[in-house]
Amino acid sequence: MFRRMKEDIRSVFDRDPAARSTLEVLLCYAGLHAIWGHRTTHWLWKHKMKLLSRLISQINRFFTGIEIHPGAVIGRRFFIDHGMGVVIGETSEIGDEVTIYHGVTLGGVSTHKEKRHPTIENRVVIGAGAKILGAITIGENSRIGANAVVVQEVPRDSVVVGVPGHIVHKEKPTYQQPDLNHNKLPDTVEQALKDLLERVENLEKDRTAV
Repeated sequence: MFRRMKEDIRSVFDRDPAARSTLEVLLCYAGLHAIWGHRTTHWLWKHKMKLLSRLISQINRFFTGIEIHPGAVIGRRFFIDHGMGVVIGETSEIGDEVTIYHGVTLGGVSTHKEKRHPTIENRVVIGAGAKILGAITIGENSRIGANAVVVQEVPRDSVVVGVPGHIVHKEKPTYQQPDLNHNKLPDTVEQALKDLLERVENLEKDRTAV
């Protein structure tokens, strides 16, 4: 347990340059408190104490602003930066070294008691305000842009932007740690307009030549 807690603290220092001391991280990082609280509620959930686990998760939500359902499965070195408004649904599955920012929702789109929330693979970064909906998989090493709405499968080593989310593959998918450069996102609308204008110019040239 203490080894996992040390890993969590180390993850904060690795991914947030604002972290200055261990004491500051322990006292001031709501994302860390939410993850530790979830470990308790998840244990209770697995041992059939579901009402108690839900009650504690709601208390945890009150103090942190982060709602993680006790049934969600979360891997190691998970980091929630800022965290306010984060919602993680019951059947969500999150891999190792995943980073998410405030306002993120891992939501369901079905009323049936089945797998209805996303699976987030290792080293994924999800930008502020992004919504990932349904029983879809976000492949490892991917980045989800801020405020993107993702409703389809995302292959590994991809960047997703827009509403609904558009997928753009990375050129060099070789990462040993989470890619936090979530400000470096392609503008798919701008690129489409450039391609259209270039095509129109070429057509005009061809007509002039004739």
